[in-house]
Amino acid sequence: MTSATLGELRAKVGAQLGTSAWHTVDQEMIDTFARVTRDEQWVHVDRDRAAAGPFGTTIAHGYLSLSLCSRFLEECLDVRGVGMALNYGVNRVRFPSPVPAGARVRGRAELLSLDPVPGGSQAVIRVTVETDGGHKPACVADLVVRYLD
Repeated sequence: MTSATLGELRAKVGAQLGTSAWHTVDQEMIDTFARVTRDEQWVHVDRDRAAAGPFGTTIAHGYLSLSLCSRFLEECLDVRGVGMALNYGVNRVRFPSPVPAGARVRGRAELLSLDPVPGGSQAVIRVTVETDGGHKPACVADLVVRYLD
């Protein structure tokens, strides 16, 4: 984990900020996400049909993987001396491989840029979601975070 003030963080542009702990994406989490988002496609929630499908099991929603990036970032970076951090958007998101139900995932964070904005600074941080034993990332997202005074 990186713990830094905004001034100290400027020197870390282009650097890895840390790696989160492993988190299990179980079927209960997938089912809850499906209900909340009303995306109950069979590949996510129908265990029997998914077992015969292309992945051999149910898989997490891509947007579930993306939503975990906030948690992973919190475990990778502590910005000291700011009033608040706000999710401002996402510049780019890709889902190169699925997350099977029961898989463990973690996030790796890299600071791409840090620029001044009115009232604070704006960072672009690439979070790469890795699946334990996976060969390709499950998600790669360039998060835009505003750190405000």
